[in-house]
Amino acid sequence: MAGPGEPPEGTPEGVPGGGEDEYRSVVFDESFVRAARLEEFSARERLDDHSPAVRSRRAWSRAGGSRQALILVVVIALAFATAIYMGIRHPYQSPSARTVEPLRISVVPLAPQGAVPGGTPAALLGRSPAAEYRTGAAGVTMPAARGTEHFSEQQVMAALDTAKEYIVRSAIDPAVLTGGATRPVRVLLDPGQLDQFDRSMDRPVDDGRHAATGWLVRFDPATAALADPGVRVQGSLTVAETGQDRLEVTGDHTFVYALRSAREGKQAADSSLFTARREVRLRFDREDLRSHHLEVVQTSLQAGPLTCAADPANRLRPLLAGQSAGNDAPAGTNPYDAGRPHASLCGVLAPDALPKP
Repeated sequence: MAGPGEPPEGTPEGVPGGGEDEYRSVVFDESFVRAARLEEFSARERLDDHSPAVRSRRAWSRAGGSRQALILVVVIALAFATAIYMGIRHPYQSPSARTVEPLRISVVPLAPQGAVPGGTPAALLGRSPAAEYRTGAAGVTMPAARGTEHFSEQQVMAALDTAKEYIVRSAIDPAVLTGGATRPVRVLLDPGQLDQFDRSMDRPVDDGRHAATGWLVRFDPATAALADPGVRVQGSLTVAETGQDRLEVTGDHTFVYALRSAREGKQAADSSLFTARREVRLRFDREDLRSHHLEVVQTSLQAGPLTCAADPANRLRPLLAGQSAGNDAPAGTNPYDAGRPHASLCGVLAPDALPKP
């Protein structure tokens, strides 16, 4: 009789080592398979007594997986919250709410003491103090940009670039000077000043806040035209840090325009010069620097030859070649009128500011 570990008919032939071989327990021949008793569990036996086909994971394994899932959820939630927070409050943004001051405006006409000299633009400019002035944007020279305590050199340079662009667009661009364009200036303004700007363009008034000529230089196209599109310019730009989150650029420039009458038949030989001394104070916070905007805080314009009686709030109406102010005087100022806080100012255009005979 075969032993408990041997097949019914003995050790199979051809198996090296016979029963002593280390693999004898896993080698089966046909007779062993035929003698094997097959047992099949019923459905109930499989449900009740038989071991489940899938081994349950230990409790500590399930707990470890839950902890990992929880940690992953917390990390995702923190990342999402951080992204929202950074979008709402930029790390460079001031903790306080942004405030934009309204523009303060001063426009002073300068009246000549005699008749306005006439001639060709080249001849007039050659005999005037503007003979050595640069032409156009080249006259708006830039200082060396240096970083401040809270602003980098690149940020200071961005402020100067935007300031120069505003000065060129608002006082040199022919489309603004005589074409009535306002958008080239408007797109540079901080959104907080757009309402004031739009009101100044639509309903200009000399109240120190809403004069169109405080935002830009423009002439009455029905009165004057450019005899030479090349505006002569000389002046300076200075930049200063006025707060941890604020830069200010101050521009002080003199502009000289060659004008002629807008009436048909008038030639360049009938030109005259118009001089404007314009000071602007421009402010930049970090949002303005990122968005290429600026705040116009204060402007001061002294320009002539003009009549004192003319209202300079909307457009400038220069005295042209051969014209004079005569006995013109500024409009009266009523100190009892609470609705007009600013007095009507007028100055005298010095003879040295006009071309020499």
